[in-house]
Amino acid sequence: MILLDTNIFIEIYRNNTDIAAVVDNIQDTAVCDVVCAELFYGARNKHELQEIATDIAELPALPILPQISKMAVNFVKTYCLSHKLELADALIAATAIYHNVELYTLNIKDFAFIPNMKLYKPHAE
Repeated sequence: MILLDTNIFIEIYRNNTDIAAVVDNIQDTAVCDVVCAELFYGARNKHELQEIATDIAELPALPILPQISKMAVNFVKTYCLSHKLELADALIAATAIYHNVELYTLNIKDFAFIPNMKLYKPHAE
């Protein structure tokens, strides 16, 4: 299973065929609560909001569990000053680590420094 970051969805919505092709070639994808919330927040109108809701309803959703929340808080405490780690990214990273899945993101620098973080590399297929 591969966890999709918010920026992957944004690129698909912008009709980036390269990113869409990569996602289409992944057998098992998932979304997490934080990505869902970020996508909803970015909707510009009711039509986009409904499109997002329909799209993410088709994917397994990985919720924020207490263990994930605790791990994310620790990541923020550890990396907020050195790497400017934001809460949303910390929660996404903690979700991927907790579920032992790779994260497909275009912002590798936002996650690469986190221990045990597995980043999906499409060219490795």
